[in-house]
Amino acid sequence: MLLTALACTNTPPPPVVTSPVAQSSTAAVPTASQIVIGVDDITGGYNPHNLADQSTITTALSQLLLPSVFRPNDEGTYELDPTLMRSAEVTSTDPFTVTYQIRQDASWSDGAPIAVEDFVYLADAMRDQPGVVQPAGYRLISSIQPSEGGKGVQVQFSEPYPGWQTLFSNLLPQHLLKDAPGGWQGALQDSFPAYGGPFSIKTRDNARGEIILERNERYWDKPAAVDQLVLRRSDATGLAGALRSGNDQFVLSRTDSAGLNQLQALGPSVQLQTVASPRVAEVLLRPANGALVDDQVREAVSALVDRNKLIDEGAGGGPSAGLRAEAQVLPPSADGYAPTIPAGYGVPDPAKAESLLTGAGYVKEAGIWRKDGKALTLVVASPGQQEPYASMAKELSNQLVAAGIQVNTLNPQPRDLFANLLALPVSQGTQASAGNAGAVGVDIAVVPLPAGGDAATVLASRFGCRPGQSTPSSNVAVIPANPTAVCDENLQTTIDEALTGTKPMADALAELEPELWAQHTAIPLFQLADTLATGQGISGMTAGPPLLGPFGNAVNWTRSGR
Repeated sequence: MLLTALACTNTPPPPVVTSPVAQSSTAAVPTASQIVIGVDDITGGYNPHNLADQSTITTALSQLLLPSVFRPNDEGTYELDPTLMRSAEVTSTDPFTVTYQIRQDASWSDGAPIAVEDFVYLADAMRDQPGVVQPAGYRLISSIQPSEGGKGVQVQFSEPYPGWQTLFSNLLPQHLLKDAPGGWQGALQDSFPAYGGPFSIKTRDNARGEIILERNERYWDKPAAVDQLVLRRSDATGLAGALRSGNDQFVLSRTDSAGLNQLQALGPSVQLQTVASPRVAEVLLRPANGALVDDQVREAVSALVDRNKLIDEGAGGGPSAGLRAEAQVLPPSADGYAPTIPAGYGVPDPAKAESLLTGAGYVKEAGIWRKDGKALTLVVASPGQQEPYASMAKELSNQLVAAGIQVNTLNPQPRDLFANLLALPVSQGTQASAGNAGAVGVDIAVVPLPAGGDAATVLASRFGCRPGQSTPSSNVAVIPANPTAVCDENLQTTIDEALTGTKPMADALAELEPELWAQHTAIPLFQLADTLATGQGISGMTAGPPLLGPFGNAVNWTRSGR
C-alpha cells in the first residue's frame, strides 16, 4: 500500500499568545483554580497507539492533550468531534473513500496546523510498525490525498470498512515526530512535544509523582473552566487519605480488595464507580518457532493452566474480579458480550496434559518432560515489573514448573517486549525447523491486549493475518501480524468478511469463537478496571464514555464548595 501526501499545508498559524508583563513585583498573584486527581502512577510512555504504553494515565493524557476525529459519547456511539473537524463522511463506495475536512483554525500548540500530514504519519505507523493498537483498519488504507492546503483529507481503502469512524483518534504531530530520535518507538516515551487539546503539560516530575496540566492558551475552541489539573501519584492509603482531607477531588485507581475497602470506609461523602478499561489481561500461548508450534504441546500446556488462580492473583479482589473475560473477542463490559468459554476450560487437567505430551513424543523423566533428551523449556514473559502481569507470570511459571515443564522468565521493558520480542519473524508451519529454535524470545506472554471499539477491528487485529500474507510455510519466516503470532488461513475468510461488513459480527463470532478456543493460543483472564472515587470540590464530572473514563469532558470541570 502507498500513502501519499501531495501538498503541504499553507494555513498560517494562529498568532502567538503571550502573557502580559507584570506591572509590579508586589501585584497579587491569583491562586490557580486546581482540580487534583489521585492516580496509581504517572510514568510513561504515553503513546496511545503503542501496546507497550497502554495504561490509565496514557488514556487520560491522550484525551486531554491530543485531537481526535471521532469520540465516543456516554453511550459509546462514535460522534464527530466538532472541536477538530468540519465534516467526515463516506464519499464513495467504489473504491471505499472517506473525505475529512479539518477546521482551519485547528493547530498544534507550536502553531503548526493540524493537517493531512498528521493523518499520513499515523496511518503509516499503524500499518508498518510492530506492537501497535488495533492496526487492522489502517492496513486497509491504500492512499491518502490532500486538498484545501492540507485541511482536506481523502482516504481511500482497498476494501469497504464499516469501522472507519474508529480511525484517526489521538492524532500526533508529524512535523515534530517524523525525524525525532528513536523514531516511532520513541514517540511520546517521556512527554508530549506539542498539544492539540484543551490542556498542555506545565510540569512533569517523576520524583514527586506529579504532572501539572494547565489550560492550553493556543487552543482554538472552548477554554477549560479551571486553570490547572494535577495528576498526583500515591498508594492506596495515600489516595484514600487525600480524598478524606479534600486534597484530591477524585481518584482513579486500579484497586485490590484492600484498597477498595479503604475507599468504601470513607462513607457516603465519596461516591464509588467501576470504570472498565479498554484492556484485557491475557495469557498468549504463541505458536511461533518453539515447542508451542506443536498443537498437542500447546493444548497440553493449556490443560496445565489454573485460570482461576491467575485471575485471583491478578484481580486481587478488586473491580476486575467481577469482569472475568470468558470470550475471545468481546470484553465483559461490551454490549452483546456473552461467555463462550468451553465447559471445564482453564481447570487443570494433568491427565489430559500427560496424554497430549506423550502423544507429542515427550517422556517424563525424574519429574521433567523431555524429548530426544532435551527438557521441555518455555520462555514466559511479562512487560517489565508491571502489575498485575508480573505476579500472574510468576504464578503461571510456578504452575508449569510443578507440572514438569522448565521455565525461563523474562521481564523486558514493555516496548522491547511488544515491538521486538513479540514481533520477531516466526516460522509458520506445522513443524518448527531446528534452525529456528530459540529465535523467538517468548513462548508465553502474560500481557494486556486492547479491547473495545469496533469489534471486527479487534478480531482482525488480534487473530487475523496481514493483507497479502503468504501461505504459511515452515520454510518462510514472516513478521507476525499480531502479538500472539497467529495466522490461520482457514479462519481468515470469516475474519475478512467481518472486517469489511459482508458478514454480521454476531454470525462471525458464532463461527469463530469455538475455533479460537480450540486453538489454545489465547487464554483471556479478566478485563482491567479502575475504581473512580469522587470526593468533594468538583462539579461537572461524569464517569465518561465506556472504556475511556472521565477525562473527555474535563473542559467543563469546575471547583465547587469553595
